[in-house]
Amino acid sequence: MVVVLLAAWVVIGKLQERGQLTAAKWEPFLTSNLWTTYVLPGVKGTLTAAAVSIVLALILGFVLGVGRLSAHTAIRWPCGVIVEFFRAVPVLIMMIFAYFLYAFYAVFPSGQLALAGVITGLTLYNGAVIAEIVRAGVKALPRGQTEAASALGLTWGQTMRAILLPQAVTSMLPVLISQLVVVLKDTAIGYQITFVEMVRQGTAVGSAYGNYIPALMVIALLMISLNFTLSWFATWLERRLRQSRKGREDPTAEAAMEAAGDQSRGT
Repeated sequence: MVVVLLAAWVVIGKLQERGQLTAAKWEPFLTSNLWTTYVLPGVKGTLTAAAVSIVLALILGFVLGVGRLSAHTAIRWPCGVIVEFFRAVPVLIMMIFAYFLYAFYAVFPSGQLALAGVITGLTLYNGAVIAEIVRAGVKALPRGQTEAASALGLTWGQTMRAILLPQAVTSMLPVLISQLVVVLKDTAIGYQITFVEMVRQGTAVGSAYGNYIPALMVIALLMISLNFTLSWFATWLERRLRQSRKGREDPTAEAAMEAAGDQSRGT
């Protein structure tokens, strides 16, 4: 802690010496024009790309993760190949490839190409990572639950949906949310394909007003605030899920009764 405070004191001193902390450097942030022209469009772009990518990555990740757990080789192997491939390719490469692919085939309007490229890259990479998180979360559960569910007559799909996945989600939620924070931060990589996001707009502010350091400090504070909010929500959600699970003493038996009820209604 002392080292951090000392380093902060040295940095602040250097910034003060170079005139980066003077009122003139910060006054532009008191004007509405700066926020409406630069900062807010960047925040909108970051949140839009992150929100869409998170939803799509979660869907893709759960589909591939469950597919990797399948007993059928025809499902398990293709899912494994897809996951390993997209985990190995850098996010920026996927963004650039998607950007030019969409541009070549005119899939999206020119004004949406950068957004589509960013979402595609983030979805494919983080979907592959989430798939591994899901697979590891399910594998970490006691094998006895699967055996008990099989003895009670539940199919593989019923066991996965009603017993294993709900418990795995609760246990892997901290790791999952950490990956979602990565999605939010990686939107800044879209700078390379002209995507309008927070970091790009921060540098635009610095170029327009000659205050690069204050501009990037403000952008950093905004990013920290967004990440903190997402982490806080994750902690709250995890606590709620754990409390709801405590009220269910035997999830295997309960799931078996639910499955039996579904089968009886279908007959």
